[in-house]
Amino acid sequence: MFGFNRAKKAAAVGVATAAAAATALLGAPSAVAAPQPIVGGTTTTTTAYPFMMQLTDAWQNQFCGGTLVSPTKVVTAAHCMVGETTSSVRVVGGRTYLNGTNGAVRQVSKIWIHPGYTGTTNGDDVAVLTLSSSMPYTTASYVSSSDTGVYATGATARILGWGTTSSGGSSSNQLRTATVPIMSDSSCASSYGSDFIASDMVCAGYTSGGVDTCQGDSGGPLLIGDVLAGITSWGKGCAAPGYPGVYTRLTTFSSLVTAQINS
Repeated sequence: MFGFNRAKKAAAVGVATAAAAATALLGAPSAVAAPQPIVGGTTTTTTAYPFMMQLTDAWQNQFCGGTLVSPTKVVTAAHCMVGETTSSVRVVGGRTYLNGTNGAVRQVSKIWIHPGYTGTTNGDDVAVLTLSSSMPYTTASYVSSSDTGVYATGATARILGWGTTSSGGSSSNQLRTATVPIMSDSSCASSYGSDFIASDMVCAGYTSGGVDTCQGDSGGPLLIGDVLAGITSWGKGCAAPGYPGVYTRLTTFSSLVTAQINS
């Protein structure tokens, strides 16, 4: 295991300092100039990405991201939900800024964590939240179990989140986004060795580093062709050369997610 394995969940502390104290991040790759939130990204809005949800504590301090896939269902990372209860979590939609007060806030009535989840580097890093009432936002489509071709090496993927601007740094008050290429399984394995499980994970980023998700981005989407294909999971550092971001390979878990959505 690596010295700084970030499972990108941020510690929920007050909005002003939220995302600044993080426990879990994601992978690491890409090559742009100075590091910024979603490292190497640009600002965007929840109007552009209406399915992008904040996962917060009961006081609406954000600690992870999630993707609205039906009016009452949110897909996120299992590691975001470990230790949480339905009373400790809120889902916030339509709020571009962490310090905003607009949008819709929903309580959670059910948390499903993949029963095989034991840690990010062991795979199965997927969870589904059931909301107490519907969100009024456009939902995201997600991959089916047969859509494995979306992970073609070099395919362009989009990442989103409010995570830190650098490993252990401050988070972005505004939602940010970036694009990263899908990496081959062999390249990812050469970076992470046996901690990379190809059946459960996919890597995205640049070998030179510079663009990546970071602490607080956990649970957010990896979009390929505007379809949810992955979940921000883990990595070594943020945007470090040779260590791309690692995402849950959603095709592997699509049938389980569908079962939860239909439950």
